[in-house]
Amino acid sequence: MIEGGCNCGAIRYRIEGSPLAIAACHCTRCRRQSGRIYSVNLVVKLSDMAVEGSLESFEDTRSDTGNSVYREFCGDCGSPIRSLLAGSPGIAAVKVGTADDPAALAPAFHVWTSMKLPWVEIPAALPQFERNAG
Repeated sequence: MIEGGCNCGAIRYRIEGSPLAIAACHCTRCRRQSGRIYSVNLVVKLSDMAVEGSLESFEDTRSDTGNSVYREFCGDCGSPIRSLLAGSPGIAAVKVGTADDPAALAPAFHVWTSMKLPWVEIPAALPQFERNAG
């Protein structure tokens, strides 16, 4: 089980079972939304995730896939919590940095590396995809 939440405590979540994947995304939209050089996400089934508190949502219609991404965050403190992908119904990409214990949640691969910043180094042992993972 993975638990986490926002900075102010208004949002808490629990994920049952194992994530489908843990991926680092280098796309411009994830970078801007997370405020980081790339965003590390737990890819989970929505049915495995319970959320306490009320998430606000921003519909990002400018994603690189062409599908809307619903970026959900705490309306009180602004912490990004997860993204819902219109092109992948029933799936959520949860921000690893919001987990209570993120130490064991290292990315297994990197996506959208065609957009990565030139000075970012990705370990050679990790798979890399110029766009989404196949």
